[in-house]
Amino acid sequence: MAKTRIEAMDGLAIAQRSVEVVERKGLGHPDTICDMLSERLSVTLSRYYLERYGLILHHNVDKALLTAGRSEPVFGGGKVIDPIDIYLSGRATTRVKGEMVPVEELAADSVRSWFVENMHALDPERHVRVRCLVRAGSHELVDIFLRQHEQGTFLANDTSCGVGYAPFTLLEEIVLGVEEHLNSKEVKRILPAAGEDIKVMGVREDDSIALTISCAFVAKYLNDAYAYIEAKEHAAKLAGEHVHTLSGRSASITVNAADDIERDAVFLTVTGTSAKMGDDGETGRGNRANGLITPLRPMTLEAAAGKNPISHVGKLYNLAARLAAQALVGEIAEVQEAECYLVSQIGAPIDQPKTVLVRARTDEGVIAPETAQVIEEITSQQVSGIGELWKGMIEGHHRVA
Repeated sequence: MAKTRIEAMDGLAIAQRSVEVVERKGLGHPDTICDMLSERLSVTLSRYYLERYGLILHHNVDKALLTAGRSEPVFGGGKVIDPIDIYLSGRATTRVKGEMVPVEELAADSVRSWFVENMHALDPERHVRVRCLVRAGSHELVDIFLRQHEQGTFLANDTSCGVGYAPFTLLEEIVLGVEEHLNSKEVKRILPAAGEDIKVMGVREDDSIALTISCAFVAKYLNDAYAYIEAKEHAAKLAGEHVHTLSGRSASITVNAADDIERDAVFLTVTGTSAKMGDDGETGRGNRANGLITPLRPMTLEAAAGKNPISHVGKLYNLAARLAAQALVGEIAEVQEAECYLVSQIGAPIDQPKTVLVRARTDEGVIAPETAQVIEEITSQQVSGIGELWKGMIEGHHRVA
């Protein structure tokens, strides 16, 4: 790989700046649904290929689109008029040695299983239509993939950049933690009226933290507007308690700021997601590969979800950069903060980036030669392991959105 370029980070750390902005689109947000379904299909295909043929074959299914359905929620119930349409698109190996790969069946099963596991008020048999538009990859691409497997060296399929940073700031931990807590099985048992379509926008101004939470509520669990107000207050209380658990601090919390109770303008749904009420979604429009949207931090526009875990740098380099930054902070006492940037060149070995840049922050504001040497060693170790990252991905150990 290229020699690691190492720079000392200058200026104020993000946590020391006067304003910080962090967002997370939660589990049931239409964009996140598309990310999760793209990734679920990639994992499903990868496992099928491995079990059937002994290797993960060429595929990229990172082009999911959700077209919202229509519903009529009313307190105490409501009905779905038109189901959600899920369009799964991309390329995959559909035939191996004359045998057809059941891509459409695998796609339908992966979508339905994801909804069953993650959406407590949505029935995928009645509320979702799956339209599989995944087509066969070109013969040349499939052949190149097979040759690379035989040679034991996979080549970058694109020229792209992956970025990662560590550690998370307190606000980042809070935004991620609050969404995951509100969407936990524990909270759904306590407050089943809270749907999965939860978005958290966190803003820190100096030492004050404010969270604006958008939360879809499920109509059948709420008898009237008073019950809706109580459910909102309960959700805000649960969020506030979790903020205190994570940080020992309090935060200003607003749930469903656009509500107008007198006009019956509230975030009420039949299924717990706005995907039943006209809000569409698309893979790659939401959270970055670390699960957050952080406009004041380094990000790329790559959609990691759904890309193959063997040679697609849009997935691999974002994950490897994040793991490298975490390792640098975790293993080098002098490094308080780290950013890692990996740039690929199409056709080069996947574990040999064209450019590797590490930016590190230390107490002294400079990077001593001995520290630089350790940074180089740790970064090289992380990059050299890119070819093994697929194992953790198909086991679900690595976040992609």
